[in-house]
Amino acid sequence: MIHDILIWPDPKLREAAAPVTRFDEALDTLVHDMFETMYAAKGVGLAAPQIGVGQRVVVIDTSPQDEGAQPLVLINPRITRAEGSRLWSEGCLSVPDEQEKVQRAEKVWVTALDQKGNEIAIEADGSLLALALQHELEHLEGGLFIDHLSTLKRGLIKRRMLRLKEKASTRKRG
Repeated sequence: MIHDILIWPDPKLREAAAPVTRFDEALDTLVHDMFETMYAAKGVGLAAPQIGVGQRVVVIDTSPQDEGAQPLVLINPRITRAEGSRLWSEGCLSVPDEQEKVQRAEKVWVTALDQKGNEIAIEADGSLLALALQHELEHLEGGLFIDHLSTLKRGLIKRRMLRLKEKASTRKRG
């Protein structure tokens, strides 16, 4: 099932997600729905809070841009180490049609659980995956890439998002 993606400044996007404690059919359904939603929106990553689910679940698929990449499911992920620095151009499904340069780590190490509860470790260096990991895990803490921008840029983007949401609600009513 394709879910609506929350648009900033929806307050649910600012809530920290709770750890997953049950690896069951409901989790499998959530993961399936998240991939379906992400692909429909033409994204490379999606965190559960972006669809209003307050759980520490992330899906990522950089394969359209990274040859040989496989879809990833990360449950209760955390960055255990980061090094270097790089300016990345970022966008976000919850901040549609906006792209800005953001300073992030060049290389990250992440530990997580897979969909069955098995521990996994990922090392990503200078790739779209390195960016996607940092971006999506930030969502689990209630953060967004726009938090790395100036107050002025954030304010301009916020006004555009509010207009976008108003247009969408007008279309739904009409």
